[in-house]
Amino acid sequence: MSSNLLEALGRIEHEGKDAIERASAAEELEKARVEWVGRKGRLTTILRELGGLSPEDRRLVGAEANRVKEVLNAILEGREAALLGNQGGGEQIDLTLPGRARWRGVVHPVTRVVDEICEIFQGLGFARVAGPEVETVEYNFTRLNTPLDHPAADMHDTFYLADGVVLRTHTSPVQARVMEQFKPPVRVIVPGTVYRRDPFDASHAPAFEQLEGLAVDEGITFVDLKATIAEFARRFFGPETRTRFRPSFFPFTEPSAEVDVSCQICNGAGCGACKRTGWMEIMGAGMVDPAVFEAAGYDPERYTGFAFGMGPARIAMQRYRIRDIRMLYENDVRFLEQFEP
Repeated sequence: MSSNLLEALGRIEHEGKDAIERASAAEELEKARVEWVGRKGRLTTILRELGGLSPEDRRLVGAEANRVKEVLNAILEGREAALLGNQGGGEQIDLTLPGRARWRGVVHPVTRVVDEICEIFQGLGFARVAGPEVETVEYNFTRLNTPLDHPAADMHDTFYLADGVVLRTHTSPVQARVMEQFKPPVRVIVPGTVYRRDPFDASHAPAFEQLEGLAVDEGITFVDLKATIAEFARRFFGPETRTRFRPSFFPFTEPSAEVDVSCQICNGAGCGACKRTGWMEIMGAGMVDPAVFEAAGYDPERYTGFAFGMGPARIAMQRYRIRDIRMLYENDVRFLEQFEP
């Protein structure tokens, strides 16, 4: 039976090819397509008989049928193109025109910096986590030792979506949520978008990426904080990068410090970006306040830890020597395409 079907396929290939090549108009070509390779065409009739064959014969006849189908379809396409060309139809391609380059997107420099920072801290034992951008006042302020009547809340107490619901002003609420769910030891790195009442100028933006870290365990000291940040700076900016800690205040850490690195734009000589100081602030940091541990259910007599928060946009400015932060948000393709790897 398989030999009969193979002979039939040979006739279909030969006769179908002749019928297609004889077609002199689109209507005749469509009629030939339906007759030979259509759903009720002659080739389909052969395919319907495959079910009655043995597995070996089915493979043999099926392969030949597919080959014949491909041959006839190729002849159909060629004949159709020839008919369209004779009629002056179809898409005309001017081969004298230069090719148009296809624009390809690239990873935004801030996103690239966030990923690289997270990779560095993951290498130091931190896990990357995320949290909601719409937060409650409790997690955004209260659990971080910042009641709304505290002066430190004035700069952040702004973007309310409903009573007791705000756009988060930092990624620290994720730290509170992590401590609520997990017992020490805890080491997390938390990137995400935050919202503040900041002016849109050369070094500030009202919505920006922030990245925070938290480490909690028994026996953690300020020395561990300084060593971790110094190692991060060396890995990210280069082995010659210097760091310095300046006393500061944050309601959820005590003691607290601002962390600077030697300016990467002027190499510490002093420029407009670093306000002629030779240093660029990259983060705030400190030891976690015992009140924050108590709010999370941790024993402050047993556990200590440190936290830090940085703005990846400012760090991107350092890395790529960008003098105005607004360039990162204007979506100017001429600027962004410079960062194509």
